[in-house]
Amino acid sequence: MALSACATPDVGPINTHVVDAGRASPEFVPDPADDGSMVVGLAISGGGTRAAAFGYGVLTGLDQIVVDQRPKRRTVVDDIRMISGTSGGAVTAAYFGYRGDGYADLRERFLLADAEEDLNLAKYSPANLVRIYEGGANDLSTFAAWLDRNVFDGATYAAFRRSDAPIVWINASDIYNGTPFDFTYDTFAALCSDLDKVRIADAVAASAAFPVVFKPVVVSTAATAPKCNYRQPEWLTRALADPAASVRLKAYARSLRTYQDNPDVDYIKLLDGGLTDNIGITGFAMERAAAKAPHGPLSPAEAVKLRNFVFIVVDSSVETEGDWVKTLAGPKLPQLTGAASNTSIRSSVRDEFDALTLSTELWQRQLVGWRCGLPRETVLRLRGTLAGWDCRDVSFVVEDVTFEDFPLEQRARLNAIETRLKLPADQVDLLISAGREAVQSNVRLQQAFDAVRRRAGVTPLTASAD
Repeated sequence: MALSACATPDVGPINTHVVDAGRASPEFVPDPADDGSMVVGLAISGGGTRAAAFGYGVLTGLDQIVVDQRPKRRTVVDDIRMISGTSGGAVTAAYFGYRGDGYADLRERFLLADAEEDLNLAKYSPANLVRIYEGGANDLSTFAAWLDRNVFDGATYAAFRRSDAPIVWINASDIYNGTPFDFTYDTFAALCSDLDKVRIADAVAASAAFPVVFKPVVVSTAATAPKCNYRQPEWLTRALADPAASVRLKAYARSLRTYQDNPDVDYIKLLDGGLTDNIGITGFAMERAAAKAPHGPLSPAEAVKLRNFVFIVVDSSVETEGDWVKTLAGPKLPQLTGAASNTSIRSSVRDEFDALTLSTELWQRQLVGWRCGLPRETVLRLRGTLAGWDCRDVSFVVEDVTFEDFPLEQRARLNAIETRLKLPADQVDLLISAGREAVQSNVRLQQAFDAVRRRAGVTPLTASAD
């Protein structure tokens, strides 16, 4: 134990400081450069490899739905303009942002691999007991290093800046401020750092840093850096000054101010994103709250062309199970711990999903009001034509796909899969198949995609099913 305590842990920090604060977060999500009639957002929850595989299955299911064939073949995946991930879901989200059309080999590179091979997991190891007492059994030299070698090829956030890449939001938790920590350019500018220089693997590892199993991932604040010509973004100034601003937005704004202005805070410690946002909607919520105009985070041209906005939450949280519901006694401590954790996660997920739904409903009303107030010449300039223009013709669909969508027997098999970073191949393929099936069986998603297919002259899904 004494010898193990002498080992120097690799805890970071994962960022470096720059003389000039990094770029600001983009005001608008990327433009897919197609007809712009559909924009898709995807949020993949936490849950280890279970979540990563279920999210991967949803991606491949969306990739099987062709929505256009002229001037080239496009699937729903080509219209994903924003993707977020938490914990295990962050692996799939980040890999899609990193590889784009080449994401399909994630099954071999991560889902079927042993991401636990470098982890310190022995329950009764004296060395691990020391590591746990010091904050966690694993540091950056284990999971983060493994991801960097085997999945992300040493890539940094600069790899997300491809012209055809969606915006990628990776979510961790700031355990000092008690807020989500989004890996965005605004966040790292407040830290006097350049997000482009941060390894993707470190961001994903921070999002998946479950307490005790992992030490907190560390970022250094502006208090440890020379002055970096930081300019506070407009949305942050507005949020702090506006008494009616969203509580979530205010909390995030205050945390960024802590990173920049608090001389007593040198380092921020990050743990699993599921502690504050298990379905990864913070990035989108921040974009909407920070938008300067009713159409944000879409550009004016995107907002005028839009006919269908689809946001899919992929939730792989599990239901509580156990024989103790059949008896007067119980649950005992091991079961009680799991039940309490599942209850907390599922309750927060429902609240987060409801908040997302209300936010998008409000946005739809604001967007329609903005579109209907545009002069015809502006519509013509942005849209290229007035043919078929109807300012109210825009549909918003927010759907969650979960294990609860499946019959009881199949649901029980999915719920029995553990939350860990190594799963048997049969369980991985069961999750992938379930993700595809969840997309195919969701009526509201089918209807939304059918609307796009009809406009493009592609046979509707419902018709082909008949």
